[in-house]
Amino acid sequence: MSELCDLSAVELRHLIGTGQLSPVELLESCIRRIEAVNPLLNAIVNFCPERARSEAVAAEQAAARGDDLGPLHGLPLGVKDLNHVAGIRTTFGSPLFADFVPGADEDVVARMRRAGAIVVGKTNVPEHGFGATTLNPLYGATSNPFAPGLSAGASSGGSAVALAAGMVPLAMGSDFAGSLRTPASFCGISGFRPSPGTVAQIRRPFAFSPFDVEGPIGRTVADCKLLLSAMMGRDARDPLSRAPEPAMREAPRTIDLTGLKAGVSEDLGFAPVSKEVRRTFRDKLTAFSSSFLACEEGAPDTTNADRAFYILRGVGFVADFKPMYEDNPGAFGPVIVDELTRAGRLTIDDIGWAEKERTRILASAQAFFENHDLLITPAASVPPFPNDELYPKQIDGEDMGGYLRWEAIAYGVTMMSNPAMVIPCGLGPGGLPFGLQIVGPLGRDAWLLDVGHTLESLFSTIEGLGRPRPDLSFPERS
Repeated sequence: MSELCDLSAVELRHLIGTGQLSPVELLESCIRRIEAVNPLLNAIVNFCPERARSEAVAAEQAAARGDDLGPLHGLPLGVKDLNHVAGIRTTFGSPLFADFVPGADEDVVARMRRAGAIVVGKTNVPEHGFGATTLNPLYGATSNPFAPGLSAGASSGGSAVALAAGMVPLAMGSDFAGSLRTPASFCGISGFRPSPGTVAQIRRPFAFSPFDVEGPIGRTVADCKLLLSAMMGRDARDPLSRAPEPAMREAPRTIDLTGLKAGVSEDLGFAPVSKEVRRTFRDKLTAFSSSFLACEEGAPDTTNADRAFYILRGVGFVADFKPMYEDNPGAFGPVIVDELTRAGRLTIDDIGWAEKERTRILASAQAFFENHDLLITPAASVPPFPNDELYPKQIDGEDMGGYLRWEAIAYGVTMMSNPAMVIPCGLGPGGLPFGLQIVGPLGRDAWLLDVGHTLESLFSTIEGLGRPRPDLSFPERS
């Protein structure tokens, strides 16, 4: 029988709401799991059990009084160590912020806490959130629960591992070039990159950029939808934010897949994807493609996506880090230094060209979804790789030229601005988790989550496609 901490967030919230489970009892189950596996996996880096216990007692008392309970009432939550939580150290994985303690919750954190979530700690990130694996000079590396020593992806690797290993039922992430999607794929769980503006965010330096979004990670799609219902919201300080979809507050629906037309692509026409991932992707498609009205090769035109994305990302790096770097030379790792060096060579002509290409790729994506309901791709270009590799330097002999290009299958979708989710699809190369990336029409986030829920249910009935579970006894240690 599963421990309480292994149950889905939706199940746990139902048990709390019906008085069958105390938030205190649930929290203690999570704390026991954290104490048992976190020393090896290193997913939670600023653990605050006593604070969480105090909040769990208050949550238990509120339920006993019959108070109105929020959608996340009593559920332990992991918050990425890029987001401020009042009174808990927020380091960004950087020695520059080793002792920084925010005095107030960040807006999205405040929304989740108002919905009843109990923060048990911060989840590990690469330095300032940039890198191919979750590794930083303050806390070291986060390990994949399916094979400690392998990468959990980045930058939401700590959140993904905490979920997959049962340390928390919910965790938040953020996504720029695949920071939420790749860890979900590597750890055999679900993750959702919302349409820009679904989750109001005032942290990003460029308010009008659609690249950087906050989103949920969960063991199931229903859990992602539950967390997103608390994360979402409009804020006048975020010009892209919009009123939440009413359907987002409802339980996931089952969608009739036989009426849907899906485009499928191994590489979006430009992304390097390993032969073993391509082969696995084709095999998985064979097992479920007949469930759709049509499942055909096709994707938006992503010509020049690489160069355009690198340029626009470089502009963001200058805004984020150049003043800090000039004030603190030698304080950053090689990833950020390399990015700043490359960005320093950009011209105004480069930036103008990249903005036009971003607009063209977005338009191509929206035209694609006039004729297709979904786009399905692999979620990651390679299986999880060793933690001591900064990034996959080659894919099938092709030099990646830097830490980022191996994630092109994810940032190609970022360039489109469409919502995208990752759902686990059994095991892949090396007996490690394999994920699918499902992309939907812009602004139809609730519907896309419903489709993901339907596929997840379907996969659970097909041998080899269901969500894998890690062996937390870690037999390789014996």
